[in-house]
Amino acid sequence: MSDPCPCGSGLPYDDCCGPLLTTTRLPGTALELMRSRYTAYYYGNAKHLWRTWHPASRPAEVALDRDLTWTGLRILDVVDGEPGDDTGVVEFVASYEGGSLRERSLFERRGGRWLYRGEQP
Repeated sequence: MSDPCPCGSGLPYDDCCGPLLTTTRLPGTALELMRSRYTAYYYGNAKHLWRTWHPASRPAEVALDRDLTWTGLRILDVVDGEPGDDTGVVEFVASYEGGSLRERSLFERRGGRWLYRGEQP
């Protein structure tokens, strides 16, 4: 798909989050994982969300609100989360029709893979 990626990177979906959602490649940074998780919510891809959620905080099942229409992602801050790091934090605002969600998310690398740990307290 040559359409722009919903994550707002400016790249085509096939060059951005597409390969992450299809597991063709793994995210190299916490920010890449954050963007791919937003894209998974955008497309309703619960499998990607579940497999990228840290086992210590992941729900038994990922429930998606099919009535929610995501409209944009804005990255506010990134702390660490690079290929040589073990943890990273990404603060973002994800907009949807009728509102927005702001979160400062914690990511952790486990077994060489970046995983979403949860909202940073």
